[in-house]
Amino acid sequence: MKNDDILSFYELLNRHEVKIPIIQRDYAQGRKTNEQICLNFLKVLKDSIVNNVLINLDFVYGNIINDVFQPLDGQQRLTTLYLLHWYAFNKDCATKSEIRDLLLKFSYETRLSSRRFCEALISHPITMQDTDESISNIIKNTEWFFASWNQDPTIRSMLNTIDNIHQLFNEVNNLWDSLSEKKLITFHLLILEHFGLSDDLYIKMNARGKLLTPFENLKAELQNKSQKEEWEVDSKETSKFSYKIDTAWTDFVWGNFRQKNTVDEFHMNFITTLAMFKIASGKSLNLKATERAEILQRLNDNNCDGSLITYINAEVFQYIYDCYELYSKLVENKNVPNINLNMWSHQSNNSILNQIMVGADTSYTHKVLFFAQTEYLLLHHENIDIDMFLDWMRVVRNIVSRGDITVEGKRPTIVRSPDAFSGAINLIKEMSEGCENIYQFLSSNNIKSAFAKEQMREEELKSQIIIKHPEYKMLIHKTEDNELLRGKIAFPLQCSGYKFNISEINFDTLSKVQQVFEKYFNIEYRDGTSDMLDKLRRCMLTIEVNGNYEFYNYWWSYWNAGKANKRRLFVQFREIEYYLGLQDYNGFFKKLILLLIDKKLDQIINEFQKPQSMPNWQFRLIKEADLLTNKCRSKYIAIPEDKSCCYLLKSRRTADIDASPKII
Repeated sequence: MKNDDILSFYELLNRHEVKIPIIQRDYAQGRKTNEQICLNFLKVLKDSIVNNVLINLDFVYGNIINDVFQPLDGQQRLTTLYLLHWYAFNKDCATKSEIRDLLLKFSYETRLSSRRFCEALISHPITMQDTDESISNIIKNTEWFFASWNQDPTIRSMLNTIDNIHQLFNEVNNLWDSLSEKKLITFHLLILEHFGLSDDLYIKMNARGKLLTPFENLKAELQNKSQKEEWEVDSKETSKFSYKIDTAWTDFVWGNFRQKNTVDEFHMNFITTLAMFKIASGKSLNLKATERAEILQRLNDNNCDGSLITYINAEVFQYIYDCYELYSKLVENKNVPNINLNMWSHQSNNSILNQIMVGADTSYTHKVLFFAQTEYLLLHHENIDIDMFLDWMRVVRNIVSRGDITVEGKRPTIVRSPDAFSGAINLIKEMSEGCENIYQFLSSNNIKSAFAKEQMREEELKSQIIIKHPEYKMLIHKTEDNELLRGKIAFPLQCSGYKFNISEINFDTLSKVQQVFEKYFNIEYRDGTSDMLDKLRRCMLTIEVNGNYEFYNYWWSYWNAGKANKRRLFVQFREIEYYLGLQDYNGFFKKLILLLIDKKLDQIINEFQKPQSMPNWQFRLIKEADLLTNKCRSKYIAIPEDKSCCYLLKSRRTADIDASPKII
């Protein structure tokens, strides 16, 4: 080693610009987790300066390109030396422009924000004297420091190191002179090209380059596992997974899904989702139910989980391969069918494939819908019948859109846990045998799966109706597309005469009932934005079943303060869906729906005459719009046992009877 290859950091900057290349990992020496390592290194540097002792920091490797030195090893040491020189400059000679220009020759390329931070750090000296505040906080509070820089791991580490430097060196005098004039701290500069080594070879030898992404790791693991277990032993090289994933499939992803995500992220979203399908449905993995649920939960929460390779066997590998081939060709030929159905809460602005690839806000239900689409396309991609495809997706939509609706109108969808995800996947796998003509299949086959059993019985009934009366297929579709019904049409069928047999259905009445639902219940109304709900409440108070007008008895609680029973008057629009399933009470709503075939809400209210048995306060609620609209915004009322009056409650939990208007 020649003497002129032994340099100080100051000498290196006088010879060359220094750029930490993008292939390098972020600055890690200053991380909080590495604080003791950083402090130990800084203490060695301080001892050298204070005691005037020479130290050598070993080799720094790299290449010089256009007079710019790009380190491939030594990045961490060089960055810490750079921060120490910045501290000394800022402390001793911040007004000297020639030193500022010298330090500007060091920059970071791992992220644009890191480079900009280094430039700003040198260009904006700060005051460090006579303050108890940390240097990092002083920097963060400057007007040139961007809040987004707090997300850059290199910048966070640099700020930590600066605080450590200040802790150790703030009382060291003439620090800049010691670093620049004395050659106490040195390293050996090794230029790789002088030794006949390429960057690529060195990076492969050196494990300290930028860490591989989760996708790069998975790709290497898949290639290794495929070779060991001979999954592709008979395949041509250009047909193997490792070749395809680096060529045609990455072109497919890059050409169609470029957003803020990296291509690697798209691949991980796609592969993890496909693996989840096989984990949920595949028998070859031999997973216990509890183990399967834990794995699915973990993969759903983290598409880059490092354990994914564990659950990819030959069957899963082939499935992933087939799906890449399927979608890359369909997208290239613009042949992925659009799902132009209302998916309600799981509606995607783009295709379901895009939803999965991008991975933003992708729920279990989105994945189930994607599985259903994929099952159909794997079987029928050479001859896609768009009508049959949409029938298939419609049935799946109806199943996954079911919810355990509560009396308060809360409606969590059915597929919201790993167990439910597995249930849905296995149900769809069973149904996919008939996905080419799902109505014909369901009308003549009994589904064994117990998942969503009630909705499946309805889908079988609808299939029987459509097969027997194909002329009413569109009517069935229009009815189940309703916002309130969301695929469940048992109640409209009841309104049309159905009890046990299809022959009981009056399709003319069903058509009129569908029109009523489309007119009044195809928007999820919010209180305060429409008077429709209040008109609906008032109309419901006019309806009589078995001699009483008390539709509101579907819910009650005892209100101690007023010795009265508290009632709800459809506080939320979605509560009506709950009400439709109450066999003891939905007769009130059925009567209203049939009335609305020929009359409007206002007409029902205006024409209503007070029965002798009806309390006067109820008649007033019907006739006086202001009572519910403005004086009872909570939509809760309280009725004493003798029904002599009614309290319009200020809120759901009110206990102040005097604050609630009393009407008689």
